[in-house]
Amino acid sequence: MRKTKTIQRLALATALMTSLWTGAVSAAEISFFRFFGDCNTEFGNVTDMSKAYGECGIITALTNKFNAENKIGAKVVTQTVDWGAYYDLLTATYSTGNVPDVAVMHASVMPNFSGRDLLTPLSKPMADIGIDTADFAPAALKNASANGEVYALPYDLHAELFHVNMDLMKQAGLVNADGTPILPKSPEELIEHGKKFKEATGKFYISVESQSSEGTMVRIFDSLVWQQGVDVISADGKTASINTPEGLNAAKLISSIYSEGLANPALDYPGSEQAFLNGEAGILINGTWGVDNYDAQAKSGKVALKNYRVANVPQLFSKPAVWADSHMWVMPKNDDRSAEKTEAALAFIKFLNDNNFQWSRTGHLSVRQSVLGSEEFKALPHRAEFADTANNATSLPQIQNQRGIYNAMTTDLNAMWLAGAEPQAALEAMQAGAERILRRNR
Repeated sequence: MRKTKTIQRLALATALMTSLWTGAVSAAEISFFRFFGDCNTEFGNVTDMSKAYGECGIITALTNKFNAENKIGAKVVTQTVDWGAYYDLLTATYSTGNVPDVAVMHASVMPNFSGRDLLTPLSKPMADIGIDTADFAPAALKNASANGEVYALPYDLHAELFHVNMDLMKQAGLVNADGTPILPKSPEELIEHGKKFKEATGKFYISVESQSSEGTMVRIFDSLVWQQGVDVISADGKTASINTPEGLNAAKLISSIYSEGLANPALDYPGSEQAFLNGEAGILINGTWGVDNYDAQAKSGKVALKNYRVANVPQLFSKPAVWADSHMWVMPKNDDRSAEKTEAALAFIKFLNDNNFQWSRTGHLSVRQSVLGSEEFKALPHRAEFADTANNATSLPQIQNQRGIYNAMTTDLNAMWLAGAEPQAALEAMQAGAERILRRNR
């Protein structure tokens, strides 16, 4: 049996490489499961990458380009899923039998799938089609691996940033002589700057998603705890350090942002973005994924935001740190997948890897060292403004049910501004919720 499988793998690898380089046709249709939104109205026919922007636009255009140009007759059929329901629906495909051929996955979620043997091992297939894993940043390759096997193609490093309206910051007197924004260097300065900004402009200092399960402030909470030298979750995934003095420092600061009226607690994710674009806030707390879109919007002249700049999440405690995760591409395991579909899926994965630079235009940091070192990447707008994010990026350990911990923390932290919970009570609830999940993992 082992010999037979080896022969089959060799035959598949030979066939794939032959088809990639000679143009042999397989005419396979593969399913592509992803979030990032639906933007077919704007980008459904775009294959010119220079005309695509934003996460949705770029991945849509890349898919169109692959369908138009691949030499094996493959066609990618995209199934777009709402972000909030994505992993539940992906899990459900294993029981319905409609397992996608390629899917997006966060590094933080991969252990839930690789630990249950639900992903196709990719070490050998990627080597067979010429993907050099040595080109990946070591941390990215580690995130894509488990038990000595690579299960995903790492595609980016994404982290939280401060997106800044420089015109409003200038109005508030929060701009340095060199034109850079003056950002706080301590919790006390953040509140001080926020009050100064609000008094000078009559607007919110911060715009941030505060009403939904996106959990942006949990990412900031984690960042602030890490900045104090404490691991939110231990490296071995056995203990949580949330209800701690460091956690209380972080929770009190976040609570003060709302109690001092420096952020609007009524905003959901789209609302927070729109408020920033409408010129209703000085700083939007959101991720790297927004840089390309906000830059394009500011340059369009169609929104109130005109003078846009990016900054690393500031260091408010003893060390720099900011929450980060990674998007990756996986092949969900399907023993019934045909050789033709496998060939097409791997060809699409190789195409995505070859076009990693295009994805990095979103604002995400590339995980390919050859891309990071290229003049093309260095010339992208605003990259120098948040270059340190790559060095300060910090992730929770790769453990099962990390997303469950994140969701539980989001609910309990949000209670501070949505239900009037005291910071200490929120910490106790977050700690208890995380411990329940960690015990289940054990």
